[in-house]
Amino acid sequence: MVVGCCGFPFARARYFQTYRSVEVQQTFYDPPSVDTLRRWREEAPEGFVFHVKAWQAVTHSRRSPTWRRIKRSLPGNLDNYGLLRPTEENRWAWRVTLETAEALGAEYIVLQTPPSLGYSPENAQRIEEFLSWAVGEARGFKVGWEPRGDWHEHPEELKRILCSARVVHIVDPFRRQPIICDWQRETYFRLHGIGGGEVNYRYRYTDQDHEKLAETIAKLIDEYGLEKVYVMFNNVYMGQDAARFREVARQKGLNVC
Repeated sequence: MVVGCCGFPFARARYFQTYRSVEVQQTFYDPPSVDTLRRWREEAPEGFVFHVKAWQAVTHSRRSPTWRRIKRSLPGNLDNYGLLRPTEENRWAWRVTLETAEALGAEYIVLQTPPSLGYSPENAQRIEEFLSWAVGEARGFKVGWEPRGDWHEHPEELKRILCSARVVHIVDPFRRQPIICDWQRETYFRLHGIGGGEVNYRYRYTDQDHEKLAETIAKLIDEYGLEKVYVMFNNVYMGQDAARFREVARQKGLNVC
């Protein structure tokens, strides 16, 4: 099991000394230059694992408030970006995301879609088409999808898409259980705090929470024969929570780095 944070909760140099993995968030808002990302890769110690959050131009429509952070010019029709639609604009934005992943030597590309992209037969068809294409173009990077909204109310359709496209189902394990496909030997968690709606970023995890999480992961490993589980904290106190969870997980007998 590998424990880390979604973003750097403190200086990168200190983070690299403390954890073995990070999910880079800047790649979601407006991807840094390839030179900048390569420098981060060079600063990281040997064996450090990067993941990237896919650019919002792929996952969120231009009506998302975070789009104001995109500074570069985008080709084509801005209305054709986002929501995992199989458009030429999204294919271009996916290739930009692949460039960021390549510069970092990343392992996972994380697609997090908004609640507004809920389930419908039409959305399911478009998303499956895009994901199948995107995985084929992914140059060996693993692809994970964290769907928000009502997708968990349609587990059979969600499973069909994930398993056919060979995409890892990313969840917050305090909110729902992941779908594990037959070909899968690892999974990826993003923890956004307990309570509230989809997220509660100001939540601070208790030792009881950490113990419950460790037990959940141990059961999944036993049931599915998982070889690796990424546990990435994404809350205000993620730097401290990730460190404490590692301690608790080790006390529970889990192999943690």
